Amino acid sequence: MEVGAVANLRRIKNAIGVARAVMEHTDHSFLVGESASMFAENMGFIAEDLTTDKSLNIFSQWLKGNCQPNYRKNVTPDPSKYCGPYKPSTTMKQNRRAQRFNVHSHDTIGMIAVDQAGRVAAGTSTNGLNHKVPGRVGDSPIAGAGAYADSNAGGAAATGDGDVIMRFLPSYLAVELMRAGADPSTACKMAISRIKRHYSEFFGAIICANTTGHYGAACNKVPGLSQFHYMVSEPQSDTPLLKSVDCF
Repeated sequence: MEVGAVANLRRIKNAIGVARAVMEHTDHSFLVGESASMFAENMGFIAEDLTTDKSLNIFSQWLKGNCQPNYRKNVTPDPSKYCGPYKPSTTMKQNRRAQRFNVHSHDTIGMIAVDQAGRVAAGTSTNGLNHKVPGRVGDSPIAGAGAYADSNAGGAAATGDGDVIMRFLPSYLAVELMRAGADPSTACKMAISRIKRHYSEFFGAIICANTTGHYGAACNKVPGLSQFHYMVSEPQSDTPLLKSVDCF
């Protein structure tokens, strides 16, 4: 059971490579911020400007649109109408969680690998949620949330609204369900169902695989997400297969 993770990494493109370096070259599990970036450079990763014309244009349009969305609440000025800087509001409103997620709002990649000996590894990498509050960390680097693996049971990886997903550790739950005998599809569906009981409209999906190479997936059905697609690569085929599952 080895783990490596980084978050709030700057200037380094290969974030998951740095996470692996944390696992292989430190006794720690998680490094964040500028210190993580410095660690990456010390490990030989190239620092570069990751800004692109596209990202600059997106940011410019966001500013012109009064910084919408910005994921703030209970602050002044009104975050639904104005950019910051923000200060705490004198009144607290218990608003229902806003549904701002869509299938194009993030870029998470999650993978599970099972070798011939049945050893399991899982990992996720993401740029995070567009227009997030600076410093925000989602589910991807959190062991048990974004991904989890145990060579005695299987592996899982999740994607979607990380601020909700990390509250339920669905990847950990799915692996434990497979350990208890559930098949991957059932484990995935049960992990999603647990979140649905509290956040019925959350945006999210999970993939699962056990030590014998059986796999499955599940997703929560919301506007814009009625089916989840994922890729499977098996020894008996040279071509990865595109699979899909209907959300529920």
